[in-house]
Amino acid sequence: MVQLMSLNSPITLLLPITLTCICFIISVGDPARFIDWDWLWLLFHSISPYFWAAMGVAFAIGLSVLGAAWGIFITGSSLVGAAVRVPRITSKNLISVIFCEAVAIYGVVVAIILQTKIEFVPPLSDGSYSSAAMFSGYSIFGSGLTCGFANLVCGMCVGIVGSSAALSDAQNAALFVKILVVEIFGSALGLFGVIIAIVMTGGVDWGATNG
Repeated sequence: MVQLMSLNSPITLLLPITLTCICFIISVGDPARFIDWDWLWLLFHSISPYFWAAMGVAFAIGLSVLGAAWGIFITGSSLVGAAVRVPRITSKNLISVIFCEAVAIYGVVVAIILQTKIEFVPPLSDGSYSSAAMFSGYSIFGSGLTCGFANLVCGMCVGIVGSSAALSDAQNAALFVKILVVEIFGSALGLFGVIIAIVMTGGVDWGATNG
């Protein structure tokens, strides 16, 4: 606990910044109220659904690439370091890098699918959007966020397991296939996020009329 709260800890710097941002957010609106819920709801409701849809596409590709890059960094550094002493592991363990790269491909595919779901609908007379348009924007945002975070964690998982596979293969070649099975199951986790993201956008219909 002492180590976490030391002066060199990131928590020591991030905690006051976070508290300052929270206090700033909840103090805007009505100064007489600690949290002006009506103002916050108006601010949230006034955001264009196209903003949420664009953020969903950005999160889908951005977090997926971040997870893939993180995994390749972990796997690649261990692979290159171990290959200095045992060069025979280089060719086999490149499959771990391919698994990490597949995570970024999941994000690209979902981002393209989400982009095709975006349609133009004119706003209402008061400048707001219909419930169907807002629902569509939220659905695309949630889909991209789900896929992005799933692929982020999947990339980290595949990278760590791939690093262990390279180091284990350097010590004993018989361990490579056994750890590769674990890596395959870890890589399949990203597909769950892709499937759920596609299912979540099944009801997107920007031009639907309110029932």
